[in-house]
Amino acid sequence: MAVKIIQAASKKEIKTFINFEWTINRNLSNWVSPLRMARRDILNTKKNPFYQHAEIAFFLAYKNDSLAGRIAAITNQNHNDFHKDNVGFWGFFECIEDQETANSLFNAAAEWLRAKGKDSMLGPMNPSTNDEAGLLIDGFDTPPYLMMTHNHPYYQKLVEKFGNTKAKDLFAWIITPKAADENTTDKMRRVAAKVLKRHDITMRNLQKKNLNEEIKIIKDIYNNAWSDNWGFVPFTDAEIDNVADELKPIADENLLFIAEKAGEPIAFSVTIPNVNEIFAKIPNGKLLPTGIFKLLFGLKKIKTLRVIILGVKREYEHLGLGSIFYMESIKKALEGGYTAAEMSWILEDNFPMNNAIQNIGSEKYKTYRIYQYSL
Repeated sequence: MAVKIIQAASKKEIKTFINFEWTINRNLSNWVSPLRMARRDILNTKKNPFYQHAEIAFFLAYKNDSLAGRIAAITNQNHNDFHKDNVGFWGFFECIEDQETANSLFNAAAEWLRAKGKDSMLGPMNPSTNDEAGLLIDGFDTPPYLMMTHNHPYYQKLVEKFGNTKAKDLFAWIITPKAADENTTDKMRRVAAKVLKRHDITMRNLQKKNLNEEIKIIKDIYNNAWSDNWGFVPFTDAEIDNVADELKPIADENLLFIAEKAGEPIAFSVTIPNVNEIFAKIPNGKLLPTGIFKLLFGLKKIKTLRVIILGVKREYEHLGLGSIFYMESIKKALEGGYTAAEMSWILEDNFPMNNAIQNIGSEKYKTYRIYQYSL
């Protein structure tokens, strides 16, 4: 029977689009359910500030009258303006193991983007590189950390057989703070201290009580530090405020750092407790009636971390501040009793960062892929 594609528009259809993530993944090994309210928020075109400069279309696939897949097609004007390109995106892909269904979904996304005048599409972006991105292609044997994707292994075949080809791989590294501390030699510590002293650089913790001012500092550094990176899109004020609101309740000040040179902020590092440890115990993604208690009482029991973002202004990249941030984060992680940390995601060709991470004893244990397709 032919696959039927509909563009989800009504509240009921969009709810069906959202809920399909649980339908197809509930028995997937190591999948961690996100909070349903978080999924609703990220797809809410009136609430999520991303859609102030972007559009999204939701598509559902039915085969033999049964829901068989979904995909979103996305435009991002800020990306196009920054990169001077005409790219569209796809994301939120879920599908049964059926190539015909997958092809129908990708064709629907491609057709919608062509109608918007786009000449190619990249994905998966959920919905951008500032959110969840990449298809997991290696490392299915462990659950994902916060804000990282996890999918059926057969998705890679569905995506590639349609004609999507590799654009870029993203790496996730794992390490225990104890191993990192053991691999951090006295010489590395002496070099780090010498760099900080020679260049009049001090490090401090970000203060949540002054969050509005701190966020402005982070945005300024981030948009400078990452501007040459593949896929980078600058945060708007509204977007970074939204991210701060989401992360503030779980953030640990001891793991949030800002480096200053003669009083001028030049770099930052944000490490977040891996709340997926708690989400894994809320399998239906619903906070009510009991999920809220698991969340509230579980925060202090989290034992793993994710180094979620690190930025150094371009004129100071040569100083090796990334490694210094990692060493300081390791020290605080040990003091806090954390047992493991993921550093993700890192572009495959970001050799300085990958080398710095590897040098402290980390293992590259997951690979995610961004695909491209010509329209």
